[in-house]
Amino acid sequence: MFSGTTNVTCPVCEQPLGFEESRDRTLSCEAGHRFDAAKQGYFNFLTGKGTNFLEDTSAMVQARDAFQSKGHYEPLARALSELINDHHDGHSLDVLDAGAGTGYYLGKILENSPAAELDALALDISRFAMRRAAKVPSTLAVVWDVWRKLPTADRSRDVVINCFAPHNPAEFQRVLRTGGLCVVVTGEPDHLNEVVDPLGMLTVGQGKQAALVEKFAAEGLNHLGSKNLTYRMNLNADDLYNLAFMGPSGHHLSPEILHQQTLALGSQPVTASFGVHAFVTQG
Repeated sequence: MFSGTTNVTCPVCEQPLGFEESRDRTLSCEAGHRFDAAKQGYFNFLTGKGTNFLEDTSAMVQARDAFQSKGHYEPLARALSELINDHHDGHSLDVLDAGAGTGYYLGKILENSPAAELDALALDISRFAMRRAAKVPSTLAVVWDVWRKLPTADRSRDVVINCFAPHNPAEFQRVLRTGGLCVVVTGEPDHLNEVVDPLGMLTVGQGKQAALVEKFAAEGLNHLGSKNLTYRMNLNADDLYNLAFMGPSGHHLSPEILHQQTLALGSQPVTASFGVHAFVTQG
């Protein structure tokens, strides 16, 4: 559960939020807006009309947690940690995870950081994902739509991570301190290419890196560089089911049919291929 300062702002009036006497359970601002933690430890800022986007379901999040817990994406988590540690060597580390999901990558980054003081804000529209992210040490987990203005103060974060999630570069630039690092992870066109068609998964388009760099540069984020991380995963039928169901495809796949398809495929090697893109705020 979260135990640091917040740097979090009220989604209603944008004033700073702080914990009341019931530490870690109620956030409030001077205007009197209050947000109570759910019993699982996360906060829900999507009051009123909420969001027009679909949240990942409980079953999708469960599949993602099962897949990630087996270490199939551990090389990516290590690469993110190394990139951030090479760039940021301060005594404290303030991280914003925009589209955090279960908090898997955020948890690995915080675990591997040499910083003595850690403060993280995890944002995702899925309540079910935030239940798990709330368990990551030093993390405040908040249900929020990352397309909107992010509920954190200007220049309040050293690092923004954005893994397989919507990009909001204008907001990333606003919340990053001078010289702050933004790390974006995307799937490459050959990501999971052995099973995309057999399992009815969504494909990754070509030529996205150039568009990504241009989009971020327009908002004042300089491209430090991109690298491709590619390796083979040995996946069994359960892994394949979780892999297909944990992502956007899970919104339209039939669990029953998917089970049949993954059993028919059996164990096989599958390519993991990621683009890791690093940007830094201009001085």
